[in-house]
Amino acid sequence: MTADDVLAERIRPLLAGREDYSERRMFGGVCFMIGGNMCVGTWRDALIARIDRAERNSALAEPHTRPADMNGRVMKGWVLVEPAGIRSDRDLESWVDRAAAYAATLPAK
Repeated sequence: MTADDVLAERIRPLLAGREDYSERRMFGGVCFMIGGNMCVGTWRDALIARIDRAERNSALAEPHTRPADMNGRVMKGWVLVEPAGIRSDRDLESWVDRAAAYAATLPAK
């Protein structure tokens, strides 16, 4: 089991109770969706989280975060949370909840 798979196993119970939740393999990891909109994903043992662009700078000021740079291309509206920033279940849940709340504001696909 890869580090991405381990992280995906931690994320699933945080979203599984939602009717509008789905997931698919993307970016070499697992992408979790709310209403058909990307919400969070695994990438090289880190979490990528979709957030309101207005909150991006404050999110990047938090420990263990950096811009979500996928192979040389920065994803606007996303932040990468390094493994140290999601080590505890509480920290992971906080990021997943934040991203799910934002994804839920987007029109369903």
